[in-house]
Amino acid sequence: MNHMDFNTLATEFTQFYYKQFDQDRSQLGNLYRADSMLTFETSECQGAQSIIEKLVSLPFQRVEHKIATLNAQPASANGDVIVLVTGQLLLDEERNAQNYSQVFHLMPEGNGYYVLNDIFRLNYGM
Repeated sequence: MNHMDFNTLATEFTQFYYKQFDQDRSQLGNLYRADSMLTFETSECQGAQSIIEKLVSLPFQRVEHKIATLNAQPASANGDVIVLVTGQLLLDEERNAQNYSQVFHLMPEGNGYYVLNDIFRLNYGM
């Protein structure tokens, strides 16, 4: 896998993921598997169904992600990729964006990839 490949994968994946999350996060289930794990702030869950239940239960109706930075690295010779995203979230009617960081560990499967690990954190001012 060359440098362009994993960066292109990371860019295309995050654009798709956040567009789908912002439109209808209940439809993200096909990106996760039984061994996938989500850590959302301090809450952990495993498996596609549990992850989607968590995402759907989040206490907001409308959300807009704006990516500020995106970094990716190959994680092993197996073709998996680690992706780090930082950005801003606008929730419901809020005018002040919240900063966030999110890490994805993407695993190859057939002709595509799935999310093995997903870690999300809001970044509060220190």
